[in-house]
Amino acid sequence: MKTRVITAIVALIIFVPLLIIGDIPLLVLTVVMAVVGISEILRMKHRFFISAEALLSFLGVIVITLPKDVWNSMPFQINSNVIFYIIVFLLLLHTVLSRNHFNFDDAGTLALAIVYVGTGFHYFFQADNKNLATVMFGMLIVWITDSGAYMVGRAIGKTKLAPKISPNKTWEGSVGGSVVAVILVPALFTIFHWLPAYSFIELLVFTVILSIAGQLGDLIESGLKRHYGVKDSGNILPGHGGILDRFDSMLIVMPMMAVLGILN
Repeated sequence: MKTRVITAIVALIIFVPLLIIGDIPLLVLTVVMAVVGISEILRMKHRFFISAEALLSFLGVIVITLPKDVWNSMPFQINSNVIFYIIVFLLLLHTVLSRNHFNFDDAGTLALAIVYVGTGFHYFFQADNKNLATVMFGMLIVWITDSGAYMVGRAIGKTKLAPKISPNKTWEGSVGGSVVAVILVPALFTIFHWLPAYSFIELLVFTVILSIAGQLGDLIESGLKRHYGVKDSGNILPGHGGILDRFDSMLIVMPMMAVLGILN
């Protein structure tokens, strides 16, 4: 517990100021987190970080994570989608050149992982780049839902939510976490006018959707770890696991915010 608390304090001391500053310092941190996230999936697949597939995965997740402004400022208007396709093509070509060391399933897994991790961090930066209130809206929903689900689950949780994927989660905790988020988040943002463009009802609807999306993101990452037989995605955060362990919900919530039009 002591290690967990110390790690959380150090992480917040680094993370919160960069979140407030935004711009290039936060972009650098976001790209680093995305690269670490994809490295955790490579680690689960027992792939060397200096292999061709790893280097292509690192490049791919950077390409997806970088904001459009970066690509628009480059000569010849380089399109990130085109670069991503080239990377996928090279992964497929690697299945031919590697002599069964790297197969089609491996290429598909890494291509999907690049989209999963890169898109999540891309929209995380975009949310903060819009304004601090926007990114905090998504983050508070995740944090309050997680805390509420833990407390309600501990108190009255009996019915397992997904016993084969995450045995400790219950339906009672899941519903309770969303209820707590729906009560607190729209009220806070309405009272303090942190997102004045949206009415209380709109914030309420957004919170319901994003709270559920965040819990699904948690289950997706739990399923990933269960598939590869690991307890944590990594060990970069002592007591907390890896980057994917800490940002699993965010990787789904931030793109969902874009789908809902909040990041426009």
